[in-house]
Amino acid sequence: MSDSSIPVVAGVIRDAAGRVLVAERPAGKHLAGFWEFPGGKSDPGETSLDALRRELAEELGIRVDAAEPLIAVPWSYPEKRIVLDAWIVTAYAGEVHAREHEALRWVDPADLANLPMPPADRPIVTALRLPERYLVTPTLASNGRDALLAGIERACLAGIRLIQLRQPTWTRHEIESLAAHARAITARHHAALLVNGDFEIAVRCDLGGVHVPARIARTLDARPLPANRWFAVSCHDEDELAHAARIGADFVTLAPVAPTPSHPDATPLGWQRFAELVAASPLPVYALGGVGPADLATARCNGGQGIAAIRALWP
Repeated sequence: MSDSSIPVVAGVIRDAAGRVLVAERPAGKHLAGFWEFPGGKSDPGETSLDALRRELAEELGIRVDAAEPLIAVPWSYPEKRIVLDAWIVTAYAGEVHAREHEALRWVDPADLANLPMPPADRPIVTALRLPERYLVTPTLASNGRDALLAGIERACLAGIRLIQLRQPTWTRHEIESLAAHARAITARHHAALLVNGDFEIAVRCDLGGVHVPARIARTLDARPLPANRWFAVSCHDEDELAHAARIGADFVTLAPVAPTPSHPDATPLGWQRFAELVAASPLPVYALGGVGPADLATARCNGGQGIAAIRALWP
């Protein structure tokens, strides 16, 4: 965060049905009439968690007993720059009521996209919808289709809810045929299936979206898919992260975090550099490269959405 950025906190509060609380900004304020996650500016010397507790007590009349970080979003408005630090409130006492907002609403997370919300709140919605684990399928020979589909089924049964179908040695026809069958599996488990690099296959097979490598992302000046499909980008440095945000990516992978046998010549970022790059990006970021389930907490502590992996997540 730069010295001129204003630190702001936001709280994500769920009810027993899984709905999320949003608040309508009052008349006379910046972005009046928009729906936001409740919160406000941090006071000098105040930690984000202390600021969250104070703001939600002032705005909603509740006492926050426990919360965990979700995503920190650096965002530039024409009149100011902020870093919006969003937390999931996991325990609180009291009944919410609007003390400073026009109104409050409980909204299903899937319906948040239909609300007018401040631009800085949009990455929070994305982070809420994304899981902590992102599986990239291993490269198999084209005669290994049955094994690949069986592995996708096992991954879904193990709780994986976001999968990238990546088979760089297969023909386009083979990938499209595979995608149609894989989608039937992921649909049964309410998991999202993305295909690597091919927008037309994503649309024709009604997949969840596309994940593109950095070399393809560099050729784009806008997102190639509508908002109802995921658009993800592979990134390796700050320039690629910034470009992904400019062209409207929903989320990214950042690699390699640690040494990995698949790219032995690549210099790993390490967790400190990973955290620095994540802090400068407004997008949810998955740690990729030499990481596995044991690194999930570390990825989260360093600002990541979670981990992406091939071998470590393949059942």
